[in-house]
Amino acid sequence: MESLWKLVYLLEPAPVALILTAIAVSYASAFRALNYGKEMERNRDWSEASITLDRSQALMIPIVSSCSLLMMFYLFSSVSQLLTVFTAIASASSLYFCLFPYIAQIKSQFGLADPFVSRCCSKPFTRIQGLLTLLCIGTVIAWLVSGHWILNNLLGISLCIAFVSHVRLPNIKICAMLLVCLFVYDIFWVFYSERFFGANVMVSVATQQASNPVHTVANSLSLPGLQLITKKLELPVKIVFPRNLLGGVVPGYAAIDFMMLGLGDMAIPSMLLALVLCFDHRKSRDSENILDIPLPKEDISSPKGFKYIWYALAGYSLGLVTALAAGILTHSPQPALLYLRHKGAQFLDMK
Repeated sequence: MESLWKLVYLLEPAPVALILTAIAVSYASAFRALNYGKEMERNRDWSEASITLDRSQALMIPIVSSCSLLMMFYLFSSVSQLLTVFTAIASASSLYFCLFPYIAQIKSQFGLADPFVSRCCSKPFTRIQGLLTLLCIGTVIAWLVSGHWILNNLLGISLCIAFVSHVRLPNIKICAMLLVCLFVYDIFWVFYSERFFGANVMVSVATQQASNPVHTVANSLSLPGLQLITKKLELPVKIVFPRNLLGGVVPGYAAIDFMMLGLGDMAIPSMLLALVLCFDHRKSRDSENILDIPLPKEDISSPKGFKYIWYALAGYSLGLVTALAAGILTHSPQPALLYLRHKGAQFLDMK
C-alpha cells in the first residue's frame, strides 16, 4: 500500500506535462497526416508522396533500429557531431513542414501579398516561404547555441509530426505486426541487453549527450561569447521535462534530472491513430454521401462524426500513464511500447 502512494507523483507538474504533451502530439500528428494525405491527393503531387509500409518494410524497422542502436552505443562519441548536423537539418525541414499550413491559412485569411522571389528545385519560392525558412533555421540555431529543453521539445515534436505524415500504415494487419515486433524490440533492449553488452543499451543511448559542433567551431576560432554556447546537446529524439518543473520534486531524484519519452513512443502509436483517423474520415464521408449531404472542401480537420480515434487516443493515454506508473513503482526504466502495445492490441481486438 505504501508503494501505491508513490503514484501521487504522477500529479507532479513534470509527469502531467509529459503525458499531456504526448497525447497532444499524437492527436496533432494524426490530423496532420490526414490533411497532408488529402493535399497530396488533391494536388496529385507524387514527388512528395508518403511512404506506405508493406510487410517486409515493417519487419525491417526493428532490425534497422537495432543496428542503429548498437552503432550509437559503440560509436556515439565519434559520430555525435555529424549526427547533430543531420538532426539540425532534418529538424529545420520538419519545423517548416509543420508551420507552413498555418502560415498559408493566415495568408489566405488576410489576403496577404506573397510575390515570388525565385525558383528552387523547379518550384516557385515566395517571400513568405523565405521568411518562414529563416524562422525555422533561426530556431535550430537557437537550439544549437542554448541547448534549451523547450527548443529540444519543439524540434522533436516537429520531427514526430513530419515522420507520421510521410510514413503510413496501409492496414490493421501491418500495424499489428509492427507493434508486435517493436514490443519484442523494446523488451530486449531495455531488459536484456545488459546481459549481452554489459550495459543497458537503450538507456545508455537515450541519456547520452552529443557534442555541439557550434561550440567546437567557436572554440577553434576563439570567437567571443564562447561561454554562452553549450558544449553538449540533447538531440531532439525525445521530449524531456525537468523533474523540478514549476518546483515539483520527486524524492530520490536530483533536481536537474529530466523525465523523458522517446519519439518512437509517440510516433508509432501516432501511425495507428492516423490509420484510425483515416478510417473515421472515410466512414464519415461515405455516410454523408449516402445522405446527399454536401461535403465541405477543406474541412477535414474537424473531429465531428469521428468515433474510433477517441477510443484509440484513450487507449494510448491509459498505456502512457501505466508506463510512467510502472517506472515510478519499480524505480527502473520502462519501455513505453510494452504498455502502449497492450492497449493498442485491446483496441484492435475491439475493432
